[in-house]
Amino acid sequence: MSYELHYWPGIQGRGEFVRLALEAAGARYVDVARGEEDEGQGIEAMMQYLQDKSVPRPPFACPFLVDGKRVIGQTAAILLYLGPRLGLSGKGESDLLWTHQVQLTIADFVAEVHDTHHPVGTSLYYEDQKAESLRRSAEFRRQRLPKFMNWFEAILDRNPRNEGREMPHLVGARLSYADLSLFQLVEGLRYAFPKATARVMKNTPRVATLHSGICAHRRVAAYLASERRLAFNEQGIFRRYPELDG
Repeated sequence: MSYELHYWPGIQGRGEFVRLALEAAGARYVDVARGEEDEGQGIEAMMQYLQDKSVPRPPFACPFLVDGKRVIGQTAAILLYLGPRLGLSGKGESDLLWTHQVQLTIADFVAEVHDTHHPVGTSLYYEDQKAESLRRSAEFRRQRLPKFMNWFEAILDRNPRNEGREMPHLVGARLSYADLSLFQLVEGLRYAFPKATARVMKNTPRVATLHSGICAHRRVAAYLASERRLAFNEQGIFRRYPELDG
């Protein structure tokens, strides 16, 4: 049986963190909203879970994963569920919780990235809050971007299982969904804030090495080169507005 991933079809967004885990593990999955309606897929199939009153535990929003009778919403919760099933998390309780904690911190950071271009309201256009975005982005580049990235660098440095290894990991000695999510975070930052991110990456060499290692992962590399990998655009979380970079 295939997993069913539900997310908006035209953007990477938060669904991409789940998609990377599925792709890296070689898991069978269906990207439902991108499918054809005559095959029982498409937007309507996704919206049924969000709007149909017969769904006892509806997710609040996309992304959500359907596995048999289970419907799991929220990116971090989906990855917590998939991690042990895909071999992308530590085996012990301590590592499972630590991986989840790192993922929740990434989720916090992603929300802050989004707020650089929508600091006032999500229903407003960027042009309606440009002045506030300029101010928010300046603080983000100066304070929040280095603070988060330095934390990721620190936990890579303090992971004893990275000693003597060419490819560092955030948790234990093997690839986890947290590693994949940090890769996606760096990818998005390089798109949205290329100048600011380049400066920070010079001071976080372990993060840069992890990013390069994920790029070279066989399944991830194949996915990145495929049509399944959507390009970043100005409808998603990571948006390139040159005036916000610096």
